[in-house]
Amino acid sequence: MAQLRTIAAPKRDGIKPDDLGFFQFGNVAGKILLTNDAGDWEFLEEEDFQLLLRGEINAEHPSHKTLVAKGFIRDGWDVEQTAQQFRKKKSFIQHGPHLHIVIATLRCNQSCKYCHASRTTMDRVDTDMSMQTAEDVVDLALQSTSPYVNFEFQGGEPTINFEVIKHTIEYSKKRNIEGGFNKDLDHSIVTNMTYMTEEIANWLVDNQIWVCTSLDGPEHVHNYNRTWSKGVGTDGGNAYESVMKWISYFNNRYIEKGYDPDLWHIDALMTTTRKTLEHWKEVIDLYIDLNIKNVHLRPLNPYGFALSTWRKIGYSIDEYLDFYAQALDYIIELNLNGVEVIEGTSSIFLKKILTSEDPNFVDIRSPCGAGTGQVAYNYDGRLFTCDEGRMTSAMGNDLFEIGTVGESTYADMIQHPTVKAMAIASIQDTLPSCNTCWNKPYCGVCPMHNYMMTGQNASRGADIFGQRPRSPKCREHYSIAALLFEKLANDKDGRIEKIFRRWITSRPRVEPAAAECSM
Repeated sequence: MAQLRTIAAPKRDGIKPDDLGFFQFGNVAGKILLTNDAGDWEFLEEEDFQLLLRGEINAEHPSHKTLVAKGFIRDGWDVEQTAQQFRKKKSFIQHGPHLHIVIATLRCNQSCKYCHASRTTMDRVDTDMSMQTAEDVVDLALQSTSPYVNFEFQGGEPTINFEVIKHTIEYSKKRNIEGGFNKDLDHSIVTNMTYMTEEIANWLVDNQIWVCTSLDGPEHVHNYNRTWSKGVGTDGGNAYESVMKWISYFNNRYIEKGYDPDLWHIDALMTTTRKTLEHWKEVIDLYIDLNIKNVHLRPLNPYGFALSTWRKIGYSIDEYLDFYAQALDYIIELNLNGVEVIEGTSSIFLKKILTSEDPNFVDIRSPCGAGTGQVAYNYDGRLFTCDEGRMTSAMGNDLFEIGTVGESTYADMIQHPTVKAMAIASIQDTLPSCNTCWNKPYCGVCPMHNYMMTGQNASRGADIFGQRPRSPKCREHYSIAALLFEKLANDKDGRIEKIFRRWITSRPRVEPAAAECSM
């Protein structure tokens, strides 16, 4: 497993800085990896790296042309081309929030071991979003300067307040046209599937709403992680069986409607607990059996748990990275054997590594998307930089609250001091260790994670800047990127890169008729 490390700083004697472009470097896969802010990269042997530093790689050297084209050698470098590439990488800065997380209710019928959400019991109807608040959310969200807007419904368990979700979707479609916003509009819902009905399912399918559920693995893993709320368990049934039933129902309905099953199917998220570490292969095999194309491995955020709970479900960052490396190897092996499945976290990094684009994943970008790429709308209309900010408020800390729908304007929200602070705290160029790290073009900083992690240390106090080398999130991002680069460096026949490029190839979901015509 890759650890945080760099090669020794080169001796200054003989270095010709005027001959060099601007780059970061580190030791990966036994070679020197050069990267620049535009996302270009190149491996060099140690000997060739020293030649580069001394300005001794001339036109006859086999790497000369490539090093010039990527700006690592200054003479002949097309600065404008690199600038355009960098501009494209950071194009998300010109847009406003595209992800709008709508908390339809705090009520939930489950009490998952790893849940951070401020869920309430099923009788707390006072935590349901009202129709008026839902309309105010839409009116504010559509003012975003982003050409693409996705309303993502969460909870609690959002289907408990489905009439408000239905109204929000219908109202947003109407306002988008009548108000002249003309956004590329999407709607998605994250549901545990245990409160689903055929009426709700059919409406979601008929209206082409993206549906994502939680599936933590086979029955003994899923039901261990995802228990029932107090008073619900006796009549709640088997949570795993419920999820499996509705995944099958939705997927069959998509086929009946004539949708392309490679594009229209239930997506699922898994949360890794200690139980998962023991059964990682079973988890992946289950996703394959269900034709779920994307296995998005993600760790627990190790904050907010009681110590007794963390002892049951938690693990160290080293344990997680060992698990991730094994799972990634298995997923790659499956692909080599003809099974098409993606590892979701890797695909985010690979998009940045192998293309000139940035997928605009709000948690892995610089600056981060807190308030500028995403906004969370609480059931009562309060606005937060992100969903984690909303959860922090539920614990009594309103630092990340940035307004209220119906009262705050779009400018109030975007120009809120907290939004500005979160942006400043996540600009890698100003952060020690980030500013010189070879992974800088592909990584991102989450100030909320820094804040929650440092807040657990009473001697230091909470800090949105944090110290990156001390951060588990830094270790995670660095190690995953290093794993991917190691596989590319050792890819003798190009089969691994071919798989990786397939992972980052996306096709838009289209109307069934259009999909049939394009075949």
